[in-house]
Amino acid sequence: MSFDRLVNKIIEKQNPTVAGLDPKLDYIPGYIKDAAFAKYGKTLEGAAEALYEFNKGLIDALYDIVPAVKPQAAYYEMYGWQGVRILERTISYAKQKGMFVVTDGKRNDIGATMQAYTKAHIGTTDICGKDVEAFGADALTVNGYLGTDGIVPLLEVCKEKDKGIFVLVKTSNPSSGELQDRKLDDGLTVYRTMGNMCEDWGKTDIGESGYSCVGAVVGATYPEQLSELRAALPHTFFLVPGYGAQGGGAKDVAGAFDENGLGAIINSSRGIMCAWKKEGCAEQDYAQAARREALRMKEEIVSFIGKIGND
Repeated sequence: MSFDRLVNKIIEKQNPTVAGLDPKLDYIPGYIKDAAFAKYGKTLEGAAEALYEFNKGLIDALYDIVPAVKPQAAYYEMYGWQGVRILERTISYAKQKGMFVVTDGKRNDIGATMQAYTKAHIGTTDICGKDVEAFGADALTVNGYLGTDGIVPLLEVCKEKDKGIFVLVKTSNPSSGELQDRKLDDGLTVYRTMGNMCEDWGKTDIGESGYSCVGAVVGATYPEQLSELRAALPHTFFLVPGYGAQGGGAKDVAGAFDENGLGAIINSSRGIMCAWKKEGCAEQDYAQAARREALRMKEEIVSFIGKIGND
């Protein structure tokens, strides 16, 4: 339906952030890798097991202070089916801890193929009359540049299963402007046009929070456009990458929020996962270092936007 569940978690924790779980072996403490490789060898299965133990530690340290996690599918797919299994296990574990899960897959297709992506990530798969959840995320990032044909299959499942989507609108990468900043015949930029489409796609599913099930990905590295889109898209919830390692700061993301400190969730991946390296603390303290960084990030952002919620 809408992003009300996510909004409620953000208000409860007074924390508008999401921890990106994009693990590389280089990010994982040696003692975790050593244990996994001792059991499975330096194999895809060994690497995948190390990823899972790393993720579990992070989730255990974060779930009571951070409302959501965002695993990026590519970092699991690179380890074959073993890694894909760990993606499902990570999603399941985070949900058991009460976290909202956004799968960052940037899926994009039409017709039956998009229906299949939808069923896999936020819906259910029919196994001879029995509906089975494959991955079970709460939301999925999608590429909307095939137009409405690629979005309609998602909307149907969002309404039926109380799920959400984040559509790429203005991305945080340096070359995003090559296409997204171009102006169309009506004078609007491509990113603004895509944002308007998000508003239109979600207009029949506005939740109690005022936001629909159709969100937008808008990068922290473009604060002016972030503020522009917030003003133009009152019912579109933002997922904001680019904070921290990519250069965006709390002042840059402040424009993503409405007058109640709602309307956006800010992602940090490397900043949280690799906090133990930045601190120079013992590797066994990696999860608590992630917690310290998550709390620092929360406090920094809230210092700009104030108390979150209508009360």
